[in-house]
Amino acid sequence: MAINLDHHKVIFSSNPESPDMVQVLSADGELLESAEGKIDESLMLQMYEKMLFVRAFDRKSVNLQRQGRMGTYAPFEGQEASQVGSAMALSPMDWMFPTYRDHAAAIIHGQDLFRVFLYWMGHIEGSISPEGKRIMPPCVPIATQMVHAVGTAWASKLKGEKDASLAFFGDGATSEGDFHEALNFAGVYKTPTIFFCQNNGYAISVPFEMQSASRTISQRAAAYDIQGVRIDGNDIFAVYLTVKEAVERGLRGEGPTLIEAVTFRYGAHTTADDPKKYRNQEALSQEWREKRDPLDRLRKLLVKKGIWSEQQEEQWLKQIHEQIDDQLDKAESYPKSNPLDMFNHVYAETPWNIKEQQEELRTFVNKEVKQR
Repeated sequence: MAINLDHHKVIFSSNPESPDMVQVLSADGELLESAEGKIDESLMLQMYEKMLFVRAFDRKSVNLQRQGRMGTYAPFEGQEASQVGSAMALSPMDWMFPTYRDHAAAIIHGQDLFRVFLYWMGHIEGSISPEGKRIMPPCVPIATQMVHAVGTAWASKLKGEKDASLAFFGDGATSEGDFHEALNFAGVYKTPTIFFCQNNGYAISVPFEMQSASRTISQRAAAYDIQGVRIDGNDIFAVYLTVKEAVERGLRGEGPTLIEAVTFRYGAHTTADDPKKYRNQEALSQEWREKRDPLDRLRKLLVKKGIWSEQQEEQWLKQIHEQIDDQLDKAESYPKSNPLDMFNHVYAETPWNIKEQQEELRTFVNKEVKQR
């Protein structure tokens, strides 16, 4: 059964190798569709370098958490194509609504790297966007950012602005009411909103088939009469071109787009999670690394084109690690945050039990300060 939406065909299938899933660059580094006039060699190199950068950042962050230099961290290795490709397809003034896992997309869209470190170190200042950028703070509640993205896109439309909104979310978010409310509202008002789902196959420990009887997420677009497309989320060309088209459609007044990017996260849900308890993590990660890795497939294409070398990559990685270390030093030299800040901006009128906790913590903090 298929639903034709413009030139895309959405097949009700969970097979990540489905020929009807939008794919431009195969896992072997072969171009399945012509990208001429859309992605030149310079852009290909930029895509690869940016994916190298965020993978190095992600691995560094996991190590920092293990060393006790950072709090609980949500890794994204394996999903670089989805985040980098989608962020690169946006215009500078487009709105981005990331989850707690989309720091790669935020970095590519212009977020300061040291502030991303600050966020995971528990600083409220880690959520501040650079001047002139529209990057919302990482959203921890599941799916709530989707409604915000629709409202922002509607406001931009009413004001006559040519700005789109992109909301990231995972497959688990599609089981929340906010998902359906956001799609419905966006469809009614034809807002320039891109709903970008990174379907990792698991909402923490729950596999997708236990969340929904729908065989795909993209097929749900039909219920709201909006554009829906399922893509290879490890193919950065497919991600980039699909998001770019979705933005253009939205700004032409043709409404929102639901994009399901089929991908896989190699690591745990967060550094506080043990995925081996609910799935064969090692085997799954190895299979995806060996057969579908987003960096590996683009590297193969660059090699075939003769525009990449190991020496070049070594130079890039050296510069990348220097940049990351420089930004880390800046973050670690930042004044320590006050634990009492966690009580700010939560309640209009603080309940008595929360006041008791606040005073208990205040006493502890003051004691620690005196002992220093």
